[in-house]
Amino acid sequence: MGKGAPTQRARVIDCRQDAVRAVRYNVDGNYCMTCGSDKSVKLWNPIKGSLLKTYTGTGNEVFDVASSSDNSQLAAGGADKCLTVFDVETGKILRRWRAHAARVNAVAFNEESNMVFSGSTDCTMQAFDNRSRSDKAIQIFNEATDSVLSIDINGGEIVAGSADANYRLYSIRQGNVHIDFMGESVNCVHITPDSNCVLASVQDGNIRLMDKVNGKMLARDTPSRWISSRLTDPLLTVRTVLCSRLI
Repeated sequence: MGKGAPTQRARVIDCRQDAVRAVRYNVDGNYCMTCGSDKSVKLWNPIKGSLLKTYTGTGNEVFDVASSSDNSQLAAGGADKCLTVFDVETGKILRRWRAHAARVNAVAFNEESNMVFSGSTDCTMQAFDNRSRSDKAIQIFNEATDSVLSIDINGGEIVAGSADANYRLYSIRQGNVHIDFMGESVNCVHITPDSNCVLASVQDGNIRLMDKVNGKMLARDTPSRWISSRLTDPLLTVRTVLCSRLI
């Protein structure tokens, strides 16, 4: 992606989760989480490659996981159609929302971690109050016409990538949405740390760097036939992980 991007493999970890669906760093980049088709979430020390804890209790395979800003909670979503929040230290399930009509593909905390977002194959992104005991979403975003595949949050902005070939950038403060058409399914999206651009990985094998304001494509790279996930590491500007579909 650029001169600062990693080029050497640092470590290989055998997660023993069958198919590994997602890999995410926590906020400070000291730990990472994996989730898989064995219905588990695992917390790792990525430097040593050591397993710290395994989280179970989801009803089916897990497709995404995210860490809260204070590293005390993990949110997970998957084929059980639920959004589940775990206590990192104890492994106990703190919250479980059953609000989606289909599998959950993406999860994210806001910066304060008082809200949790989930994106689903039911074409919605939903927001939940992490402090309330309510089992209902406080807001449902239903602009997508196909599966919501990825969510990223930066301050008052939320970007969601969809299989309908669009990514949608929501401004919470202004109450509006900006839509950019990518031509093919948008598998993963990320707002850059400077908040000026959106990184989008598209089903055609391209990673596109898009100007957030005018939607102009600033750069494009084609490192893999299938691009479905990414890692963000606070110690780097952006670190992209390419997940190739192996047959």
